[in-house]
Amino acid sequence: MNETILLPEECETMVEVRAGVDATDRELMQLLDRRFGYMRAAARIKTDRSVVRDEARKAEVVDNARADAETRGLPGPDLAKIWDLLVESSIAYELVEWDRIRA
Repeated sequence: MNETILLPEECETMVEVRAGVDATDRELMQLLDRRFGYMRAAARIKTDRSVVRDEARKAEVVDNARADAETRGLPGPDLAKIWDLLVESSIAYELVEWDRIRA
């Protein structure tokens, strides 16, 4: 069954809101799957394990997320914390993939 997901401003009931949240969570998971695919690509491309962790790049990604959130009127500091965890998880995943590829 294809359910119609309403935009937030169209919702009139909590059932509609929850359906939208659940659909958005599934979309976010698809995007995370793609993002982690880029981590697999990075693990394949990088020839030296020591360059997997790049603190300058991490700071840039987290700062970009915070700034983007604030531009959208979202809680920048909270979303920066989420992005920090996302980047740390990505680095850990990339290290595992780097080792797996070269095992």
